[in-house]
Amino acid sequence: MALFSRTILAIACFLLATPGVAASAEEEKSESNHSEESLLSGIRQLTFAGKRSGEGYFSPDGTKLIFQSERDPENPFYQIFLLDLETGDIDRVSPGHGKTTCGWFFPNQDRVLFASTHEDPEAVSKQKAELEFRASGQSRRYAWDYDEHFDIFVSDLDGNGLINLTRTLGYDAEGSASPDGKQIVFSSNRLAYSEPLSDHDAELLKTDQSYFLDLYVMQADGSKVRRLTDAKGYDGGPFFSPDGERITWRRFSEDGATAEVFTIRPDGSDERQLTKLGAMSWAPFFHPSGDYLIFTTNLHGFGNFELYLVDSLGKSRPLRVTFTDGFDGLPVFSPDGRDLVWTSSRTADKSSQMFLAKWNDGEARRLLGLDPESLPLTVDGSNDFSNTAPEISADDLKKYVSYLASDKLEGRLTGSPGEDLATRYVADAFEMLGLEPAAADGSFFEEFEFTAGVSLGGDNRLSAELPQSREKSWQVDADWRPLAFSASGSFGPSEVAFAGYGIVAPAKDGFPEYDSYVHLDVTDKWVLVLRYLPENITPEHRQHLARHASLRYKAMVARDRGARGILVVSGPRSKVKEPLVELSFDASLAGTSVAALSVVDSLAESLLESAGKDLGSLQDQLDGGELQQGFALEGVKVAADIEIIQQKGVGKNVIARLSSGVEGASAIAVGAHLDHLGRGLGGTSLAGGDEKGQIHYGADDNASGTASILEIAQYLVDQKKRGRLKLKRDILFTAWSGEELGIIGSSYFAEARSGSDHPHQAPSLQGQIDAYLNLDMVGRLRDAVVLQGVGSSSIWPEEIERRNVPVGLPIVTQDDSYLPTDATAFYVKGVPVLSAFTGSHEDYHRPGDTAEKINYDGTAKIARFMALMARALAEREEAPDYIAQTKPESQQGRAGLRAYLGTVPDYVQGDQKGLRISGVAEGGPADEAGLRAGDVIVELAGRTIENIYDYTYAIDALKVGETVKVVVMREGKRLELEITPSSRE
Repeated sequence: MALFSRTILAIACFLLATPGVAASAEEEKSESNHSEESLLSGIRQLTFAGKRSGEGYFSPDGTKLIFQSERDPENPFYQIFLLDLETGDIDRVSPGHGKTTCGWFFPNQDRVLFASTHEDPEAVSKQKAELEFRASGQSRRYAWDYDEHFDIFVSDLDGNGLINLTRTLGYDAEGSASPDGKQIVFSSNRLAYSEPLSDHDAELLKTDQSYFLDLYVMQADGSKVRRLTDAKGYDGGPFFSPDGERITWRRFSEDGATAEVFTIRPDGSDERQLTKLGAMSWAPFFHPSGDYLIFTTNLHGFGNFELYLVDSLGKSRPLRVTFTDGFDGLPVFSPDGRDLVWTSSRTADKSSQMFLAKWNDGEARRLLGLDPESLPLTVDGSNDFSNTAPEISADDLKKYVSYLASDKLEGRLTGSPGEDLATRYVADAFEMLGLEPAAADGSFFEEFEFTAGVSLGGDNRLSAELPQSREKSWQVDADWRPLAFSASGSFGPSEVAFAGYGIVAPAKDGFPEYDSYVHLDVTDKWVLVLRYLPENITPEHRQHLARHASLRYKAMVARDRGARGILVVSGPRSKVKEPLVELSFDASLAGTSVAALSVVDSLAESLLESAGKDLGSLQDQLDGGELQQGFALEGVKVAADIEIIQQKGVGKNVIARLSSGVEGASAIAVGAHLDHLGRGLGGTSLAGGDEKGQIHYGADDNASGTASILEIAQYLVDQKKRGRLKLKRDILFTAWSGEELGIIGSSYFAEARSGSDHPHQAPSLQGQIDAYLNLDMVGRLRDAVVLQGVGSSSIWPEEIERRNVPVGLPIVTQDDSYLPTDATAFYVKGVPVLSAFTGSHEDYHRPGDTAEKINYDGTAKIARFMALMARALAEREEAPDYIAQTKPESQQGRAGLRAYLGTVPDYVQGDQKGLRISGVAEGGPADEAGLRAGDVIVELAGRTIENIYDYTYAIDALKVGETVKVVVMREGKRLELEITPSSRE
C-alpha cells in the first residue's frame, strides 16, 4: 500500500524489458478496442499541495478520503490527512512527526488506522537529518522505507486517542479493516527481527527488508495475531473483499523483479493467483460488487505504470484501463462503485498526486465478459435516504425551475401576481425546512415600494410663440414626448437657447475642455440640445465625451445653469431608429426639477427658423468636434404642461435565517433574485418581432439561482441537524425581487439595515453581514462558471480552491466587484461579495429562456460549490477582510452604448486574449458581417481587444453607419471582416 512497494522497484523493473514481456505488451495494445475515456470520465486532479500525495481510501459512506502526503515543510516524510469530499476541508490526523503510511477507515467511520514511526526515539532526529540532506542540494532515488519502527495505530478522526496495536520491532504497516470492523489484515516482517536468521538472510535483511514481509491478521484491538502467508518474497498491500470472504494482495517474486495479484481466504486457505503477466502487478483493490478487481502494472514498460482490471476468479484476460504514459497506480473504488481515485504523475510537473474520475461499471463488465449488474442506490443497498444528507439534486432543481419558469407565474415581474406566487413558493420551502423568518417584521416577507413604470397622464401639451406672432402646438407622443425623469407641472412661456450637444466635459487625457454653455446665458430658458455627441471625431475623443453625454447628465448641467427645461432632438445626421426617446422606466427613482422633453427634428427646425439656422447644418458644424458658441432663439417662447404618472408597486423579498444560536451573531447572506421581466414590456427586454409581449420565462435569469438557494438551504439545514455544521455566525437565505428594475429589493434591504439614507454612503453593514454570496444566471454551464467579485476579499482565491476540490467545476475568476446584480448592494456597504454566473446567451431577456434549456447537472454542481463556500464562511473564526475597489471606468456614469453590433460576449473564456463571442443576433450587423459563435475578436476599428472592457470601450468609439474592420481568430486562423454598426435606439 505504499506509493512504491519495493525498495528495489526503481532498479529492478528494467528486468521486465525482455523480448517476451515486450511482446505481451504489444499484444495487449493491439487487442485493446477501447480507450481510457470509455471507462473513466470527468478525470480531474484532486490534490495539488506538497511534493507528492497519494494512496487515498474512501470512508464507508464515500464522503471522505484518508490519504498520505508530503506537504509539511517541517517534515520531509509522509503524514496522514483526511479530505472531506463534501466541503474540501483537509486536516492532518497523524501526529506530525516521524513517518506514516497506509491510512484506512473503520466501518463505523469514527476511527481510522495508519502506520507510523512517531514513537521511534530517533524519529525527530531522522526527520531533521533528512531536511538537512535535502537543503544541501542532494537528492535520493525514490524508494520506500521499510523502517523497523513502523507500528499500526488507531485514532479518532481528529488524531486523538492514539493506540499502538502492534508494538513489535519490525515493519508493521499496510493495514486495512474487514467490512465488519472486527479484523485487521496487514503486512509485517517482524519475524526477521525476532527469530534467528541464516547468515544469508541476515545479510539480505541489511539491504532488502521487504523480502521478509508476509501477511498477518489480528483482531481490531491488536490481539490474536496470526500469520497468513509464508512464501519467500514480499507479500503486501492486503484488502478484504466487500463481503469479507477473501483478501487480495500482491506477491513479489523471490528476486523482486515481478509481482502478481493473489486472493486468499481470511483463514489462510484457498490461495489463488489472478494474474500471470510477468510484470510488476500490484496494488489490487476490489470493486464494491466483488466481481472484479483493479490493480497497477508496468506491463507496458519500465516506467509506465497503468491501471488494469481482472475478474475476481482470474478467468478473464486482464483489461487495460488507463492509457497515459507515466505513473497511474494505487486505484480505489468509492463505496458505491461510481467513482475511482488513484495516484498519477499526469500532473503538469509530473509529481504524484491523486486524481478522481467517474467509473463506468457497465462498460467494465461488458469488456470483462461479466453479467451486467445494477449497483444499489445507496451504500448499504437500501433506498432509505432518511438518515443521509440530502444531496443537491439536479432532479430537485428541475422541479423548482419548472415551477418558477412556468406559464402560471407569467415571468415573475416585480409587484405582479406571478411574483407573489414565486415569493410564497420560496417562503413555504424555507418554512418546511425549519428556517426562521428573518424579515424586520418577523415574517419571511420584506415588502418595499418601488416605481413600477411611468406613463403619460391626460394633461400633456407643448406649444410655442414664434416670430411674426405665429403660434404652434404639437401632438404628444407624435411630435414630442416627456423623458421619464422629467419634472411634471406647468412650465409657462420661456425663451429658448440652442446649446449644441449640451455637453460640459473637463480637459483630460490631452483633450481640451468642451463646454457647450460658454458665454451662453440659459437662466429661466429652455435649452435645445442634440441627443448624442459629435459624430465625426476620433474614437478617443468620442470615448472622452461619452462619459458626459447621457441625457440625465445633460439635464443636470442645464438645471445647474438655471435652465427652465431641456429639449432634446436627435438631429438628421444621427441615423436613429426612433426619433423620440422611449418613455421607459430606467430603474432610478430620482427625477429632476426641470422639464425634460424629446422632440422630433421638424419641431426643432420650427424653433431654429427664427435665428435663420438649419438643424442639419448646425449638426454638421458641431460633428467636427470644434466648439460652436450657443445662441438664443430670438422671438421664440415655449410653454409646456407635463404630466407623468409614476406607477407605484409593492415588491417582496423573502428572507430566512439558519441560526447559529449565538446571541447577536453577525451573518453571511446567500441570495438570488427571483423576479424577471413578466411579458417584457419594459425597457430591458430584447424580444423582437413576434416575441414582443410574450412571457419572458426567466429560467436561467434567475429561476436557476432561486432554485439553487432552496437546495443550498436544504443541504445546510441538514448539515446542522447532523452536527456537521458548527456555525460561528448565522446564515441568511435571501430571494430578492426588483433586481431587473435596478437591484431595488437587495438595495432596500441593505439601506434599511445600514441606517443610511443614501446608497453611496460609507460602508455600514460591516459587523452585521460578513459576506454575501450571489447566484444570478447559473443555469447554462458550458465551458466554465464565472466567479465575480474575487477582488473584494483576500480570502476568495484560497477558499475557491478548497471548496472546488469535491465539486470539480471549471472556474474563471474576475476581480470586479461592481456588478450588475444584487451583489453590488452589499459591496458598496463594505461587504465582501462573490457572485456565480454562467454567462450570457442568445435567450437572455427573451421569451426563449425556458426550463428545458437549463443544464441541471451543471447547476447542481454550482449550487453545491456555493453551499460549501457558505459552510466555510459560516464556520470561520474571523470574518473575511474587505478590499475596496475603484469603480471601473466603464461604469462611471457613461452613456449607454449607442452603436449596436449584435454580438453575445462569452463571459467564461478565461485568460484568452481577445473577446470570444458565444453567438450573434440574427440579422444584426455581426451576423451580416459573417461573425459566428466561437470567434475571438482581437481587433475592432484599429483598436486591440484583449477583454470585455476593451471591447465595450471600442464600441463606444464607433460611429453608427460607418463601416470598420473587425479582426477575429477562428479555428486558429486570423480573419479580417467588415462590420457596419447600426443604432441601438
